[in-house]
Amino acid sequence: MVYVILLGVIIFFAVHFYRKAKRRKVKPFPEHWHGLLLENVLYYRNLSGEKQVVFQQRMMQFLSEVYIDGVKLELEELDKILIAASSVIPVFGFKEWHYTNLSGILLYPDNFNEDMQFGNRDKSRNIGGIVGNGRFEKQMILSKKALYHGFNNKSDKSNTGIHEFVHLIDKLDDRADGVPERLLQHQYAIPWLNLIHNEMEAINDNHSDIRKYGSTNQAEFFAVASEYFFERPDLLKRKHPELYEMLVKCFNQQIA
Repeated sequence: MVYVILLGVIIFFAVHFYRKAKRRKVKPFPEHWHGLLLENVLYYRNLSGEKQVVFQQRMMQFLSEVYIDGVKLELEELDKILIAASSVIPVFGFKEWHYTNLSGILLYPDNFNEDMQFGNRDKSRNIGGIVGNGRFEKQMILSKKALYHGFNNKSDKSNTGIHEFVHLIDKLDDRADGVPERLLQHQYAIPWLNLIHNEMEAINDNHSDIRKYGSTNQAEFFAVASEYFFERPDLLKRKHPELYEMLVKCFNQQIA
């Protein structure tokens, strides 16, 4: 069964590369998406009207460059909206951005395990999203359940969609090491590493409200801290002012 699923995923991505070779035009932003964004994406709701228009344009640009397909589910408009919003939020502080290390996204109905299975009989289904490596390079798999939870729960400092796109940003220098060289100026690299290690130590000592998963390694700390930054900026600024200011520099966004 595992091999059948893996074969299906490989075939899917092969089709993606063929389709990706054909240039896609940027479609106009559907007007009714504005209401869906206001209802479901707090970050968008907090933007000025002018910046909301820019956000819409950036979403449509992303959707013209990356294919999204559902696995055992029919894609809905809100699925695409939340994925596109997840892609735009971390890089909205930059005038232009293209995820050159992403070609396609698979949306699963639920969390999955390391074998990418998500059925009720499959154990250890605790993965909400992954950025592919090796034969799955330039691909992302997301759980619809985890994606929606990230935007529905506005108090838990977590957002799976943003988390995975931050990993992509981290990987732009070919290494997911928690040091986003494309974003962080060279003079901040050492202070950033020192800050990471101090914060990870605090997590391990139960002296931090940053999610435990952030102590896994530097890459996961960067992604978890970024979720916190975009989901609860005011709280992060109050409890971790140095980390907040470093992420402001990193993402070029002052959001608290």
